[in-house]
Amino acid sequence: MRSGETGVGMNDGEIYFSDNYRDQCQQYGSGAGFQFDFSCSRCQDTWRSPFTPYNRGRMAGWAERASSLASGLLGSGGYSASRAVDGFAEAGWGPARDEAFRRAVAGAQSHFNRCPRCTDYVCDRCWNTAQGMCLQCLPDTAAEALAARQQGLNDAVSDRSYAAGQHNGQSFDVNTDRQLVCPRCSTETRGAAYCPGCGHHLAQPDPCGSCRNPVPQGAAFCPSCGTRR
Repeated sequence: MRSGETGVGMNDGEIYFSDNYRDQCQQYGSGAGFQFDFSCSRCQDTWRSPFTPYNRGRMAGWAERASSLASGLLGSGGYSASRAVDGFAEAGWGPARDEAFRRAVAGAQSHFNRCPRCTDYVCDRCWNTAQGMCLQCLPDTAAEALAARQQGLNDAVSDRSYAAGQHNGQSFDVNTDRQLVCPRCSTETRGAAYCPGCGHHLAQPDPCGSCRNPVPQGAAFCPSCGTRR
């Protein structure tokens, strides 16, 4: 996509390049021709210009295929002829594309509206006809009222839910140690007292196999009796 000034337009034969169109042109081959996609700056809906064939490019494509057959009979002559046609097609590409783009821009202008405030080009569905501005700059009043009412409802429910969470938090034991991942099977525990995967008693020091006193996590020896873990 080529970019430049926002929007599309022409003035005294000059083309104003745009950042809301996509070049679909093909220079060579049987599908050689000019076509452009123009999109609405607000909703991105696309209008595609009619396809205009580029006959020089088509001839180059045919010559390219024929050169492989002719090379056996003409030696390098077939290749030279193909290169000559390629050069012929390339020389005419720029002016032909510019002319095709001018026609495409003229067609696009009947499908898009230029907002005088933001200068974006938008389709009819994104245009406030009564005020002559795009709906991004001048949103529909009824739609804004409904959206604001829904947003107010969401905000009120969110505030009430936050208050309910604060109330429930008063009964949550914040001093109890919790393990969110089981050290034995790596199952996520969500703060449970016992692992849902293997039943391991969580957040509790393992007892010494000899004296049954608790041994801190990671200790190599029991601090009570000295037995090696």
